[in-house]
Amino acid sequence: MRLLLNWLLSAISLLIVSHLVPGFHVRGFMAALIAAVVIGLVNATLGLFLKIITFPLSVLTLGIFWLVINALMLMFASALLSPDFVVRGFWPAFWGAIVLALINMLLKALARDAERD
Repeated sequence: MRLLLNWLLSAISLLIVSHLVPGFHVRGFMAALIAAVVIGLVNATLGLFLKIITFPLSVLTLGIFWLVINALMLMFASALLSPDFVVRGFWPAFWGAIVLALINMLLKALARDAERD
């Protein structure tokens, strides 16, 4: 049940980011659901590998380089899902990764608080 909730919250986060960040476009809720799965799979495989490989650089930059990796993962997912999920360039992906992480964190915290009540 928690996996399904996280998937839905990630899709909603993608839709919100598409309205806030110029150059970050999601065609609809179904496209957001598919993009959430693809982004999760890309981050779990390729993203994990890149974060392990670039760990020394991330330590030197105090973790800021991980934002670059997250932006690259969004661009890669965009290349896979091109007509329905589009990120137009590095900077929209960079800002989208930051806003996506913040909104996702906020929505998951709200869901945890609602679950406790």
